[in-house]
Amino acid sequence: MKIATWNVNSVKARLPRVLEFLEQHRPDALCLQETKSTADAFPHMALAEVGYVAADYSTGAWAGVAILAPRDRPPLDVVRGLPEAPLPDEGRWVEATIDGVRIVSTYVINGRTLDDPMFPAKLEFLDAMAERVGQLSDHPLVVTGDFNIAPADIDVYNPAGFVGSTHVTPEERGRLAAIEARGLQDAFRRVQPETVRYTWWDYRAGNFHKNLGLRIDLALVSHDLAERVHACDIDREFRKGPKPSDHAPLILEID
Repeated sequence: MKIATWNVNSVKARLPRVLEFLEQHRPDALCLQETKSTADAFPHMALAEVGYVAADYSTGAWAGVAILAPRDRPPLDVVRGLPEAPLPDEGRWVEATIDGVRIVSTYVINGRTLDDPMFPAKLEFLDAMAERVGQLSDHPLVVTGDFNIAPADIDVYNPAGFVGSTHVTPEERGRLAAIEARGLQDAFRRVQPETVRYTWWDYRAGNFHKNLGLRIDLALVSHDLAERVHACDIDREFRKGPKPSDHAPLILEID
């Protein structure tokens, strides 16, 4: 089973790249974040032309998440929204079952700065995630998305330069650990424990070409699936080329 996650930073702007990705990789599930689409503008017809359907949670200009799957194995038992999470009107969580695996696509609140009201909202969102993961822990489970957290210093191009910033604080990392403690493992680190790889690079200052990035897009898998993880890696090619997102897709393969 091949599951990918990708913050596309507008599905409208990145639709040709999404279709290219689907044609090239043919994933069993592609989880998208930051689709920035209204429900009526989500490109269901374009996806259908390449054999895919989508369970999307589209709420307008900000956020937005989706799970894409082949038409003959569509997402089932779709749930939109994360119970008890802040900003309930923003599309930041969608879950569905594909081939017996419960799959989540989430776009965690950025947090902005440590003194911004969005930072405690981010922590509250992560607490709600831990609660929901606990409720799903008796299923084969994959939680994917843009977590807006670099799990460890190895996932940050300049750890010293991020001191005092979001994405790396003990509060954020502690809550990520609490989510994992509900029965999940970081699939990338399971198969590449010491590899330095990133999923996001700022558009500015040529950071991608300098490889000044962060690993903030994750695939957390339940322990039963972790034993079957065959590969987990980042496709940098989709951060290149025309009109790229500032994120690259992460691809998980489970035997």
